[in-house]
Amino acid sequence: MRLLLDSHVVVWWSVFPGRLNAAAREAIRSPDNEVFLSAATVWELGLKITRGKLRLPPDYAARLLAHGCEELPVTIAHTTLSVSLPALHGDPFDRLLIAQALADGLMLVTSDREIMRYDVPVLEA
Repeated sequence: MRLLLDSHVVVWWSVFPGRLNAAAREAIRSPDNEVFLSAATVWELGLKITRGKLRLPPDYAARLLAHGCEELPVTIAHTTLSVSLPALHGDPFDRLLIAQALADGLMLVTSDREIMRYDVPVLEA
């Protein structure tokens, strides 16, 4: 499987892995799967960190990449698709992750019920 981690999944995986269900933990750990970390997620979490709304180890993204996550850049195709999605979810970061999953054939690992309203492959976290 090719997995894209939602922002809260990155937080849980980095700090509270027990919050993820067993299937999600196993899928993320499995060497048979490709796991992607979106630049949009690092941006979103960075904004929350700088506003004092979130605490993460300063090197969380580097550690994820060092342990096999692949960096997923944001492209014009992703942003164009994100603004054309139905207005079911108001969070622009989540809409961008949905677009990335759709455009790049990824399964989005999330527990966000609003994301699940879209026709996007999801692995429930």
